[in-house]
Amino acid sequence: MINARTTVQGISIVDFHLHFRMPQDPLTRALSGGQFGTESATGRDACEGFDAGQARRAKAVAQTSAKWRRSWDFADPEPLSADAGWEAEADRWKSELDTNGIEYAAFVTAGGDESMSALVERGAGRFLGMATMADPFAPGAAKAFEAGVAQGGLRGLKLFAPLASARMDDEAADPVWDVAARKNVPVLIHFGHCGSAGGIAHNAFSNPASLERTAKRFPDVTFVIPHFGIQHVQEVLFLMWACPNVIVDTSGSNQWVRYMAQRLTLEDLFRRFYETMGPERIVFGSDSSWFPRGFARRYLSDQLRICWEMGMPEADVQQIFGGNAARLLKIDGWQPAALDRLEA
Repeated sequence: MINARTTVQGISIVDFHLHFRMPQDPLTRALSGGQFGTESATGRDACEGFDAGQARRAKAVAQTSAKWRRSWDFADPEPLSADAGWEAEADRWKSELDTNGIEYAAFVTAGGDESMSALVERGAGRFLGMATMADPFAPGAAKAFEAGVAQGGLRGLKLFAPLASARMDDEAADPVWDVAARKNVPVLIHFGHCGSAGGIAHNAFSNPASLERTAKRFPDVTFVIPHFGIQHVQEVLFLMWACPNVIVDTSGSNQWVRYMAQRLTLEDLFRRFYETMGPERIVFGSDSSWFPRGFARRYLSDQLRICWEMGMPEADVQQIFGGNAARLLKIDGWQPAALDRLEA
């Protein structure tokens, strides 16, 4: 605690990237692979002609997810039969924030914009939310996004590029970007492999290089690429070089580095983005989602350790783990708890 405010290692934490009720959200559940057991991995929502072959695939990807949880010492997700409703889960998240010293949490999915607005209201000022859609090219996408911001109090937009019906530089989505520019809210776009084990590895829309023309046409929109861009690190670095309004978030385990052809570590990612782009273009996110894991404290601890061991000044660490998110999400009057020390 500093000045009666909760902190972690003296840093005020604003988490830019969490998911609410992923197993109950059709959008995120379809991407969950085997994370929530074989029932969620059957592919019934995403594949036609479900058969015994799909069942074998479901079992295999569920086993891969189980091995990943074991390696990170994460408990298995609670079964759907244990669900006590969204209000109870929202209250669990408030407790998680208190337990882990998190000041604010920005949820990027929650089962639709109305559900997100209700979640934000129940968070009593601690929860922030983004609008979400499967496809920014769908009819009415811009209108729905604007309503979510104007009437629903949402503070950004979350997209999954691999789920879209066109590349992100297709001008048919310009009305969506225009809303983001007018409302001054960030757009978080997932590129690269999508979902848990068994998810989307590649498709025609998953490369972040496709964002360049859009980012240049809409320089007042901050585009955030989560997870350091996943397997497209090289493209993201050059995209950020070309477009100062593109930044990255750090969210998740970033275990994707294990699948790169060349050795790559989370420390390598922090070092390369920090040295080339600076702390103002890196924003912390945990990608926390299911219970009983709750807030993924290990991700925060690992990332803070890397930043301290790199010798980052405390002011830069605070910018990455709180300041940038507070600015993007327009948290009124936010200042780090240790402001006096940082300015000394």
